[in-house]
Amino acid sequence: MSATAPRRRSVEVSPTQATWLVAEREIGSKLRSRTFVVSSILLVLIALAAVLWGGFSAGREEATEVAAPADAAAQLQEVPGVEVVDVADRAAAERLVRDGEVEAAVVVDPGSPVGLTIVADSEVPAGLQQALAVQPEVELLDPDAMNPLIRYFVAFGFGIVFFLAAMTFGATIAASVVEEKQTRVVEILISAIPTRVLLAGKVLGNTALAMGQILSLVTVAVLGLVITGQTELLAGLGAPVVWFAVFFLFGFILTAALFAATGAMVSRQEDIGSTTGPVTYLVMAPYLIVVFFNDNPVVMTVMSYVPFSAPVGMPVRLFFGEAQWWEPLLSLGIMLATCAAVIALGARIYENSLLRTGGRVRLREALAG
Repeated sequence: MSATAPRRRSVEVSPTQATWLVAEREIGSKLRSRTFVVSSILLVLIALAAVLWGGFSAGREEATEVAAPADAAAQLQEVPGVEVVDVADRAAAERLVRDGEVEAAVVVDPGSPVGLTIVADSEVPAGLQQALAVQPEVELLDPDAMNPLIRYFVAFGFGIVFFLAAMTFGATIAASVVEEKQTRVVEILISAIPTRVLLAGKVLGNTALAMGQILSLVTVAVLGLVITGQTELLAGLGAPVVWFAVFFLFGFILTAALFAATGAMVSRQEDIGSTTGPVTYLVMAPYLIVVFFNDNPVVMTVMSYVPFSAPVGMPVRLFFGEAQWWEPLLSLGIMLATCAAVIALGARIYENSLLRTGGRVRLREALAG
């Protein structure tokens, strides 16, 4: 009897299934990487520590310990930032100052313009003299204006998250494409699935990882703001954070497609910078402009419509109430149109460069096919 060899069945895979398979492969390879896991955990911990430190630093008011007899202590009860140590008389107050147990003493002095005199050892504690001085009434012309420092940190926070995610995952995508070309794995992959499906899977997998990091950072930021009692800032971040996530999604897809396409134009890891450099500048330049010109309304308005800076510029303007309700919708429409055009361009470059080995593929050749 002769044994018959088992027949192999070919399984047809739809483009959607193939895309998800490639995406799962990308996600799995990153999650198995100890470097990626450790760096992601460190990033989350650093973000949490930064929010907690900023909150506790802003909310902490160190009171100045001041010795005062009863008559002077009664006048210090309403003075902010002063902790009164009751003493019997001026001599006892001066004794505590000399011994270093208090920073200063305040005693009643009828000859003083404010009726009080500060007694200190070698120098007056910072802010004590101003706290005891007679202050005129204050009228603010713009009481709702935001602190410039807060404005800078909000712009910096949105900007650094998008910049680091785009650069980190973008460089990873480019390196992955070149590695597959060097090891000839890509020849096996595109024999089973179309080239554009491979590109879509790579972009989708890394986008899912990037969004996972964003959700982790948002979670720890909210947790830190709640712990430190910064409820006012947390309330203002609600809608801007949602818009940031939406803009981040499409902005990242745009940059990821470009990094994959430009990575396919070279065959060696050391040559990646020569083709991905322009994409790096496209991400870096708008980020720097938004951060350093965050208080310039004209620049911020323009940059909130530029696709590579809209993920940072528009949420910042929304946070400070400077954008109309229709502006993020218009900016998102421009982003989607640009995203579609860039993905089509990147897919063409990727498809025409992937199987070319040896030297660097010129952009004209990659576009021509």
